[in-house]
Amino acid sequence: MSLQTDIERYFAAGAEAVGDSGAMQAFVELRAALEAGVLRAAEPDASAPIGWRVNAWVKQGILLGFRLGQMEASGVELSFVDKDTFPPRRFVADHGVRVVPGGSAVRSGAYVARGVVMMPPSWVNVGAYVDEGTMIDSHALVGSCAQVGRRVHLSAAAQVGGVLEPVNASPVILEDDVLVGGNCGVYEGTVVRRRAVLAAGTILTRGTPVYDVVRGEVLRAEGERPLVIPEGAVVVPGARAVTKGKGAEWGVSVYTPVIVKYRDEKTELSAALEELLR
Repeated sequence: MSLQTDIERYFAAGAEAVGDSGAMQAFVELRAALEAGVLRAAEPDASAPIGWRVNAWVKQGILLGFRLGQMEASGVELSFVDKDTFPPRRFVADHGVRVVPGGSAVRSGAYVARGVVMMPPSWVNVGAYVDEGTMIDSHALVGSCAQVGRRVHLSAAAQVGGVLEPVNASPVILEDDVLVGGNCGVYEGTVVRRRAVLAAGTILTRGTPVYDVVRGEVLRAEGERPLVIPEGAVVVPGARAVTKGKGAEWGVSVYTPVIVKYRDEKTELSAALEELLR
């Protein structure tokens, strides 16, 4: 609670916090706690409406770090310029994280658990939480403050959106054992429940309804409640007809995700194959 109080106070101070050693000390403590997985931008909470609680003060601490940081050049063969408060993380064998050579990076302030595999090139941004046994494939991105559970597979070119502002907004959440196909995009605070499968090319956002043809429901984000994909759902790219105006006259349809089934033995076999390939 002391750290939370300090972060909230320094964040509220605005530009006056710049150059304050106490503010920097509070930020460095927060950053270390994020990297250790002790603090999270969002965490499971059974009492919350969607089962997750956003820790707005943690996001404030990350934003404080950007405010306090100074631009610094780095790199040898390639040149980079970024805030010195968020250097790339460096891993050693004892961390148990497999970072394959070829251009992957994890920003400081992100948690990456033992057993995670990162194929090149891939990227994990500040505030993200990536749990044990997750595979981050080539060209996959995990955005700021995104929460990724155990044994998740992010296939090639999958994009997991991030959100720092507004600080009370829910980040993208992928629960345990989710399979995200190639070229998928999950954005704007979408929650994907455990064991769900997103087929290649599926895009999930707040503004796109999801048609569940199995249960006869249309899933939408409403107010502060994000889009929530049910446990075990298998989601594929689909289309719905435009029913008004020229769109109807021309036979135009627009993209929409469709839940076509829920996980069964065949889907489990695919997940088992992914495990064997690691």
